[in-house]
Amino acid sequence: MIVTDELSVLADLVPLAGQDIIELGCGAARLARQLLDRYHDAQVTGLEVDARQHAKNLAAPRERLRFVAAGAEAIPFPDASFDLALMLKSLHHVPMASMARALGEVARVLRPGGHLYSSEPVYAGALNEIVRLFNDEGTVRAAAQAALDEALRTGAWEQVAERRFEMPVSYRDFADFEQRMMRPTFADHRIDDAKLAEVRAEFEPHCGPDGARFTRPMLVRLLRRRD
Repeated sequence: MIVTDELSVLADLVPLAGQDIIELGCGAARLARQLLDRYHDAQVTGLEVDARQHAKNLAAPRERLRFVAAGAEAIPFPDASFDLALMLKSLHHVPMASMARALGEVARVLRPGGHLYSSEPVYAGALNEIVRLFNDEGTVRAAAQAALDEALRTGAWEQVAERRFEMPVSYRDFADFEQRMMRPTFADHRIDDAKLAEVRAEFEPHCGPDGARFTRPMLVRLLRRRD
């Protein structure tokens, strides 16, 4: 199933109206901004560890959206502060040794019965085959799923839903792909000329008159904090 709007998936699974939401690793908070446009009585707190992205977020304020420089391993809010936590392609970016602690922190700041919506890319597909040439995330993505499994075994959570879908991803050309994927602000992939040429050779066969189009397989797991 192709999904162009992940907010629709989220809205099918949990109530969003009137909710107090925290997003861990919010990036540019694109989905959060869409959510607030649609649900005028919700509010979102976005946590981000990338200082450059956090500065950009602070420079683009909006009502009911606040930004905090912090990571999921140490959430700077009291117990039972939120109704819903979002981790959108962010759990696998938490250091593997800290994933269990991060999920424990999420459980702590959620109210009883609150939900964790974890959306993670699946390690498969044509785009993944290109990206793994310079950023192989097979190990960390598997660790993210294992951390969720382990969190369930603690008894603090129950899993209430799972969804699989594919999201379209497009790039104007290789320069667009290089800027967005190979040289992000939050990581140094140590791209030298040889690696750039290798990745370009794998990417360019996917290019057409309207750029390069892929689909990214996604796995959503919805966990509920036990009462």
